[in-house]
Amino acid sequence: MKAKNILRAGLVAGGVAGGLLFLNSCSSIPKKAKAVENFDLKRYLGTWYEIARFDYRFERELNNAVAQYSLNENGSVKVVNSGYNYKKKEWTSVEGVAKFRNEPSIAALKVSFFWPFYSGYNVIAIKENYKYALVAGKNLDYLWILSREKTIPDEVKNSFLEQAQKIGYDTSKLIWVRQNKANPYVGE
Repeated sequence: MKAKNILRAGLVAGGVAGGLLFLNSCSSIPKKAKAVENFDLKRYLGTWYEIARFDYRFERELNNAVAQYSLNENGSVKVVNSGYNYKKKEWTSVEGVAKFRNEPSIAALKVSFFWPFYSGYNVIAIKENYKYALVAGKNLDYLWILSREKTIPDEVKNSFLEQAQKIGYDTSKLIWVRQNKANPYVGE
């Protein structure tokens, strides 16, 4: 009887450890990527237009996609992603929360839209005084190019594409997001 209890306790402990390992692994960064250091969250807050992204189910068929970041009272970051689903012909939005994985001066965060599940959100490049950003997810399946405006200069775009390719991203898979409608969540 004791052996069964010890085995059961070992299985429970292993399951808990495995679950914690899984949740922590969801907050990672691609191997060759490096999060921006000397990151200033206050300058990053605000509205970002999505210029390009990899296709994944949560943003599938969305154009006019925008991410808005604001500070919560507890120091976490409120994230509101919105966009226009051109198949359903309707606007959609989702709210989440982001937290720094370590030091707030390093742009390595974890974001959750479905608690308790978090995923990596890593700002790996910022250009022109927080006007353009390249964001890597937890692995090579997630990548975003963001801008404070609905367009991005070719030299910034090409620089971001080159950096992403060096990390291992297949940038031919990027979806170039149309920004042709006023997003009601932004108040344009």
